[in-house]
Amino acid sequence: MIPSGVKVFLASHPVDFRKGIDGLVALVRDAGDPFDGALYVFRAKRANRIKIVWWDGSGVCLYLKRLEKAKFCWPRIGHHRVQLTSAQLMGTGSGSGLCRSSRRRLLGKSTAAK
Repeated sequence: MIPSGVKVFLASHPVDFRKGIDGLVALVRDAGDPFDGALYVFRAKRANRIKIVWWDGSGVCLYLKRLEKAKFCWPRIGHHRVQLTSAQLMGTGSGSGLCRSSRRRLLGKSTAAK
């Protein structure tokens, strides 16, 4: 379970999924502090896998999820990061959350995503 107050950042640009924990932390370092307790979420090019890295107080943790028959819905590809709430992240993990109302709010769109 993700604590309700934790910050969650999505990298909107896909990353090379051969990167391990050190490579992902280096990407986080380019944009901020990887040791601030926030969750940093990355996706693969095909959008069927995500990796999440975070500092838990004693070390860096890595979480990987692969969807077998679906893809994660994601903001437009670009070189920016998007901040989510923990509830929005949980919806993204099911493969459906960002596709519906949450994506509209994040991107300022008036129509639903694909």
